[in-house]
Amino acid sequence: MKVKLFSYLFFIVSLGIFAQESHPLKTEDFRVQKAWVDSTYQAMNLDQKIGQLFMVDIFSSKSKAETDKIKELIKENYIGGIIFSKGGPIRQAKLNNEYQELANVPLLIGMDAEWGLAMRLDSTYAFPWNMTLGAIEDNRLIKKTGAQIAKHCKRLGVHINFAPVADVNNNPDNPIIGNRSFGENKINVTEKAIAFMQGMHSEGVLSSAKHFPGHGDTDVDSHKSLPSLDFSKERLDSLELYPFKRMIAEDVSSIMIGHLNVPALESRVNFPSSLSKPIVTDLLQEKLNYKGLVFTDALNMRGVADYDEPGEIDLAAFQAGNDILLISEDVPKAAEKIKQAYLANEISEERLAKSVKKILSAKYKVGLNNYQPVDTNYLIEDLNSLHNDLLYEELMENAITVIKNNKGVLPVRDLQKQKVAYVNLGDSLTETSFLQQLKKYTKVDHVKAEHLNDLLTKLEAYNLVIVGYHKSNSSPWASYQFSDNELVWLHEIARKNTTILSVFARPYAVLDIKSTTNLDGIVLGYQNSQIAQEKTAQVIFGALPAIGKLPVSLGENFPVGTKFTTQNLHRLAYGMPESVGINSAKLHKIDSLAQLAVDEEMTPGVQMLVARRGKVIYQKNFGYHTYEKELPVTDSTIYDLASLTKIMATLPLVMELEEIEKIGLDTKLKEILPETKGSNKANITLKEMLSHYAQLKAWIPFYTETLAEDRTHASAKYYRSEASDLFNVPVSEKFYMRKDYQDSIYQQIIDSDLRTKKEYKYSDLPYYLLKRFIEYYYERPLSELTQQHFYEHLGANYLGYLPTEKYPLDQIAPTEVDDYWRFNKIQGTVHDQGAAMFGGVGGHAGIFSNANDVAKMMQMYLNKGRYGGVKYFKPETIDKFNTCYYCDKEVRRGVGFDKPQLDEVGPTCGCVSMTSFGHSGFTGTFAWADPEEEVVYIFLSNRTYPFASNRKLISEDIRTKIQELIYESIMY
Repeated sequence: MKVKLFSYLFFIVSLGIFAQESHPLKTEDFRVQKAWVDSTYQAMNLDQKIGQLFMVDIFSSKSKAETDKIKELIKENYIGGIIFSKGGPIRQAKLNNEYQELANVPLLIGMDAEWGLAMRLDSTYAFPWNMTLGAIEDNRLIKKTGAQIAKHCKRLGVHINFAPVADVNNNPDNPIIGNRSFGENKINVTEKAIAFMQGMHSEGVLSSAKHFPGHGDTDVDSHKSLPSLDFSKERLDSLELYPFKRMIAEDVSSIMIGHLNVPALESRVNFPSSLSKPIVTDLLQEKLNYKGLVFTDALNMRGVADYDEPGEIDLAAFQAGNDILLISEDVPKAAEKIKQAYLANEISEERLAKSVKKILSAKYKVGLNNYQPVDTNYLIEDLNSLHNDLLYEELMENAITVIKNNKGVLPVRDLQKQKVAYVNLGDSLTETSFLQQLKKYTKVDHVKAEHLNDLLTKLEAYNLVIVGYHKSNSSPWASYQFSDNELVWLHEIARKNTTILSVFARPYAVLDIKSTTNLDGIVLGYQNSQIAQEKTAQVIFGALPAIGKLPVSLGENFPVGTKFTTQNLHRLAYGMPESVGINSAKLHKIDSLAQLAVDEEMTPGVQMLVARRGKVIYQKNFGYHTYEKELPVTDSTIYDLASLTKIMATLPLVMELEEIEKIGLDTKLKEILPETKGSNKANITLKEMLSHYAQLKAWIPFYTETLAEDRTHASAKYYRSEASDLFNVPVSEKFYMRKDYQDSIYQQIIDSDLRTKKEYKYSDLPYYLLKRFIEYYYERPLSELTQQHFYEHLGANYLGYLPTEKYPLDQIAPTEVDDYWRFNKIQGTVHDQGAAMFGGVGGHAGIFSNANDVAKMMQMYLNKGRYGGVKYFKPETIDKFNTCYYCDKEVRRGVGFDKPQLDEVGPTCGCVSMTSFGHSGFTGTFAWADPEEEVVYIFLSNRTYPFASNRKLISEDIRTKIQELIYESIMY
């Protein structure tokens, strides 16, 4: 007996520690508020006062007959509030205005918007579930979420959001809380709930901690039956009540009482806590000294509704100490019961005034003393602004959690060694956003089979398998469990392959996996939203670090708080413009210029990409492969990069050789190509010729010497329609050049005259010579060297020479209808004639790619030589080649890189920094990087199709006008 008494006294004393000193419903102008409350209360008759106790529910999606019933309750029963449920925002706003117009005292409008208005309404935004937020360590983001949801509530005329859920979900089988809880750690739950609450308060929306005294450790849904909390007072005090006590100390606006059987706090058997005076009044309001509003949970839920008749339940709830009776099953009957009890002195005037004045204080606090109707103009737009996605993106970047990382399988490194397969389990049977994002980093094959053995056989060709487990994202209660068949498949896949499992569902799904021993990596994406999938893929490939922490325990191997922080490999990430200081609206003005280029037939199609601070924030396609408009341009459309080859292929190999001191900027041609000794080019340095300051001719039309005398066709002396030992250089389809003519090309360059004046003149010729040197040095072709030294490591699988060896022809945009030499459509083979005469592998031309892979190379340069955890160059090497050595000679070029113009005419908009660099290509391509603004801009097109004489893209300066708009969109 003494032990029990001590325990009870300990319980009482510990509650007092959190006793509330302030009043959560007071405003700064408390005296004015009190005067308004008192005068409003005094002007009411008894029926009007009792009416204030009721908050009734309505679906804005209901029929007019149903919504009109609320009007009757307003006029006849003077109800004090409305809780809106399912429907749409415009319909709700209109109903809200109609209802408020009828009310003598403005109505307090409430909603369940735990993860946003989308919890109840269509055409509104859904933020991550609380379980997802529970994985985030930075509680400032939780506060931002509460504030953003509150903005939506306020815009829609909602005054109180019944959030946050303060239940500690330490029961994985909880059927109703689960994802709605911040997790099972009471400290984490409490801090998250307080932050969320503070965010709502900052926007003038009332909060509600629920479901007192704690609904987390239950396995019954109180909507269907009465759950029990069969725990001691000490356990309840230390765990279930902990968040509520802390929130009371932080001035939570209201507390919602759950329908729970709590024997330690209420002696009556199976007596709902919402009707219990010992819980609602004695514990909450007296022992915890709570002064804010007290709501019942919905009184039509079976956890309480089965206890007694409508009306009787409401009376009992009010007598227990609740202020607002939520969703009464029969308001007129309940109001009459309370009135009778009042008239019979079972309810005192003091008791009635206490609740009604609290309700009026809340109404004053949310501005209902100066009610304004909801403006329906631009309502949908306001509720669905880009700021929602921006916040969601930030939340997911901070939530994604790695709970297993054997041998550092995450993030995926050494892409040149990886052959990656994707297998999907769960509900998603088609290509997902997750898979599409994975493919941006390297080649990933979607491997499918109807039978497990067939799948395992197919997977033998891969050394890494990424399994995506996708479940419905429609609600936090959606099914999340693996099927028995899926568990077998997952076990066998992991047993035979290096496997990363990505879970896009409630984390408790992992509990179904009998053994995770063979899984090398486990990543929790928590939800199956597009953003969650994209961000998880970025974490897997090291574009983002994993920094989330497991909010619940998943068996012995994964206790609550499990966290593997993975490395940021600084691969390109993908996200929203505002996340890197770019204004979306201004940035998307570039759409119109790209579309204009297509509409005015400056080019059949355009592929564009913009990145800032290592994040791709714009990636769009316009038009088609040709003017016949049969194949639209997509992210995987491949373009002939033309002269971008110089900085994508030859230059990085030269930089590599310079860094290992095999050559230097002052190295002379005769030192690397002995055949130039004695020629007029022998003493030209690398720096001079790569800066286009070496008196070299711009180009030599080598192909013209191989035409027949009448120039109507290629000479049989040099070409054949079928390959042979001598004629083995593939120029284009069924068009083979004799191999020995390449030596003639080199000799023509060596023998060519120099320009009379030493001045800036752009020339392709240095890159022919450098190709010859590099291939001699390594004894391997340029096409192999670029792949092995750069592209494979970068995961740039679209970037390279000879694209038809890897990709179908219809994925490659054609570049010209050649009517002067090859006499066919140039598609999949290089457009440049000189490069074509080297089998498509030129030092100055021949590289094909999509915009995404060009961006990887440019970002590597911008990262001072690092990308994907690989160091390609020293920072000083990048700086050395990105220097204008002859600016004083009016030569703007760096060593290989183009640079901004020195006067009015040049390759850029004139708005970029002088440290910026890039290149343009004859076919209508452009790549530029700016270290100061950390911007990468890629523009790919085939403006030369069908004829290279179409110079409208160039004359209209489309590429640089787009660049100018990009810079105008920079906010900070």
